[in-house]
Amino acid sequence: MARRCAVTGKKPMSGHNVSHANNRTKRRFLPNLITKRIFVPELGRTVRLKISTSALRTIQKKGFLKTLKDEGLKLRDVA
Repeated sequence: MARRCAVTGKKPMSGHNVSHANNRTKRRFLPNLITKRIFVPELGRTVRLKISTSALRTIQKKGFLKTLKDEGLKLRDVA
């Protein structure tokens, strides 16, 4: 699976490690992803997703289907 959040679309970024002598070497900033089973009460079943922790907080606050609607997604797009 790709290192991409199914809800927000967050993916790895690139940048530099910068030493004290200002030497720059390439590095990657990876998103904080977790694999999570989320229960959807409207459907009466669980959905397994690879999401970022910030997306998980949003889902806990708003609800799963409301979060998908706000992101312009449908359940079949993420599951």
